[in-house]
Amino acid sequence: MSLDTSEQIMAQLISLRTVKKAIGVKQASKAVDKDRTDLVFVAEDADARVVAPLCELCASQNVQIERVATMLMLGKYCGIEVGAAAVAVLR
Repeated sequence: MSLDTSEQIMAQLISLRTVKKAIGVKQASKAVDKDRTDLVFVAEDADARVVAPLCELCASQNVQIERVATMLMLGKYCGIEVGAAAVAVLR
């Protein structure tokens, strides 16, 4: 990953508080299924059994997946007080 790419990802993470988004695996999956997103963030510490179907759906729909270290960190980027396993940035 180039520095420019990591800077873009960090900017997208920071913007999660203000952009339209779908928080949680179920909501993110619906957004991918309805072709409403091009980018999904997935927490690395999320249960693999929970996020695997979403990751497979993203791969089949050519939706970019970016990893975030923890669910708590992803939740904080979204402006919520709890962790989030996945977040889809909506168009």
